[in-house]
This record gives sequence, structure tokens and C-alpha cells, in this order.
Amino acid sequence: MDIVEVISQRRSIRAFKPNPVPQKVLKEIVELALRAPSWANTQPWEFAIVGGKKLEEVREGFMARSSDIPNPDVPIPKEFPEPFNTRRRAVGASVFEIKGIGREDKEKRVAWTLAGLRLFEAPNAIYVLTSRSFYLQAGSVNVWPIFDCGCVAENIMLLATKHGLGTIAQIAAVMYPDVLRKVLEIPDSKIIVLGIAIGYPDWDEPINQLHTERASLDEVARWYGF
Repeated sequence: MDIVEVISQRRSIRAFKPNPVPQKVLKEIVELALRAPSWANTQPWEFAIVGGKKLEEVREGFMARSSDIPNPDVPIPKEFPEPFNTRRRAVGASVFEIKGIGREDKEKRVAWTLAGLRLFEAPNAIYVLTSRSFYLQAGSVNVWPIFDCGCVAENIMLLATKHGLGTIAQIAAVMYPDVLRKVLEIPDSKIIVLGIAIGYPDWDEPINQLHTERASLDEVARWYGF
């Protein structure tokens, strides 16, 4: 599978088979993902790679906190100006349509939110961390380690696709960082940036057929000197 095919096939998976991913495969994926670029080769990423009983403890902890206000280490956007709000709402509408969740069906909407907090029952998860002292400097935020963590996360998701695995990068996976710190013994010196649910896709679930639209190149690019 070449890089073009991998990029084209990658999508966010929201239903997984229970089969755990072998540790050897996860190691191979993350090890190669380390070739991602970073500012001045700082390589500001670390990982917590989780499965089995530990991941169930995380799920249980998130369920116990699900009615609390989320407090992720990297704040959730307060606003979604256009065109970002339209794009965000479009994917939500597509998901609800496939799942048969009506606009007024609060019970099913809550259940779907909880499914996200449970990582859609993925058998494994990879949490991407960075140093708090690098992220917070002199009272301001250094965005570059977050950018670099995005690069390594993309590598992980593309490599997972090559292995026949599915992934979804989730802010929902890090909504309650205190739970992750307790269960996984992550020190407060680390910022928990993102969680990536990973496993074998359940292709019998219609939700996994969702392939979200992208803005055209003409909408997002301007050309100079051509």
C-alpha cells in the first residue's frame, strides 16, 4: 500500500472489533511514527500506550466523571467561527443520520457522547503527551510542541491504516486528565494532548462507512508566482 492509498483510505473509525492489537504491531507503528518532523528536532512527544484492564479502568473512570464539566489539559475552543462551525456541524449531522439519532432524541445523543468517552470500545489507545514546562513558558503558551504532536499523531494514524487498523483522534479521550493521571500514573509535569483510539474496524457497522468531505483546494489555497 503506497502513501497515496494510505492517505486516501484513512478515516475516523467509530466502531471497533474487540480483538486487541498485538503489542508488537503497536510498537512497530509508534517506533516508525517517531520519524515525524519537529521544531529544531526537539521531539517533544511522549506516549502512554494502553490496553486490557488498564484501558477498562480508564473507561470506568470517565463514566464516573461523565456528568462533570470537562477539563482537558489543552483547552477546548470556546467558539467556532465560520467556516469552521459549518464543517463541524456537517460531520455531526452525518454521524447522527447514519446512527438514526433524531435532533430531539436527547437520550440517544447522550448515549453517543458516552460512546465517545469510552473510545468507541476500541481495544487499545495511544495517548500523546508533552512536557508542561515546554508548553507553558513565562505565562504564555508555546504552541509548537502541540503542532509537533499533531505530526507524530498523523504518522501513527497513517501507519495504523497500512496495518489494516482503524483509528480516531479524540479530544473526548482526554476530557478528564485527572483520571488518566491516576490510572496510568502520568505525572503532572506532562500535558496530555490527545488520545488516539486504535483497533480493528468493525466494517459491519454503517458508521464506519462515513468518509467526511474536504474543502476543495481552490477554497483553501492561493498560488503565487505561477
